[in-house]
Amino acid sequence: MTDLLDFAIEAHGGWRRWQQIEQLHAHIKVGGAVWHVKGWPDVYADIHTSVSTRRPHTEFSPFLEEGQHCVWEPERTAVVADSGEIIEQRAAPRSFFEGHTIPTPWDRQHLIYFTGYAMWTYLTTPFLFRLPGFESEEIEPWQEEDEIWRRLRVKFPSTVPSHSTVQTFYFDADGLLRRHDYSVDIMGGTRSANYASDHRSVDGLTIPTKRRVYATDADNRPILDRVAVSIDLLEIGIEPRPAAPASV
Repeated sequence: MTDLLDFAIEAHGGWRRWQQIEQLHAHIKVGGAVWHVKGWPDVYADIHTSVSTRRPHTEFSPFLEEGQHCVWEPERTAVVADSGEIIEQRAAPRSFFEGHTIPTPWDRQHLIYFTGYAMWTYLTTPFLFRLPGFESEEIEPWQEEDEIWRRLRVKFPSTVPSHSTVQTFYFDADGLLRRHDYSVDIMGGTRSANYASDHRSVDGLTIPTKRRVYATDADNRPILDRVAVSIDLLEIGIEPRPAAPASV
C-alpha cells in the first residue's frame, strides 16, 4: 500500500468510516455524447443508483420503466421486477462485447454492464483499492494548469471488472480525487480522462458530485470540445452496516 493511497482514503473520510457503511445511494443525472452513439439517449437522465461497499454490485431504478430495476454483478446482468421476478438476464456479460468499437450499438444488457461497473468504480474510489487483489503505486506527478496533482497507478484484479486493467488516479494537495484516466476496453480501447469535482461531505465521507469525461490527445490533455459522459450526483445517501448481533 502506498502513502498516497493512505492519504487519499483519509481525505475521503477514512477507512474506519468506510467500514461502517453497507451501501451508497444516489439520485443521479447522466448525459453526454456516448449515450446517443450507443442508442440510449437520456436513458439515465433521472435515475437512482445503489452500490455495495462490500462487493461489486450496482442497481439502477427505475430502469426503462416504472416497476423494474436493473442489477450489475461481474458475472451477471439482469432486469428485475420490483416484485423480485427476473424479467431478463445475461451470464458472462463481458464476453458479449467481443469485437465492439465506439460506434457499436448496445442492447439493454450491454448498457447495464457498462454503467454498472463504471458507477461501482466511481462511487467506491479510492476505498476499493484496499480490497484483495488490487495493486497500486505512486508514479510521477502531473501538472494540471497551475496545480500539481499526485498520481496513483492501480492494477485491478481479474475478479473486479472495470474500464481497463490499469488505471491512473490523480489527487490534489488535499488528497481529493480530481481526475481518473483509463481505456474503455469494451469499446475497443479509448483514451479517456474523467474529471471529478464539486466534492461534498456526506455523513463523514467526501464524495465528488460532478464528473465530466473527455477524450485525451497524444499529450494526455483533454479534448474539451465534447463531453463523452457527464454525471451529476443530485442527492446522496449512506446505508450503515447492520449492527453485529449481541453475544449471549
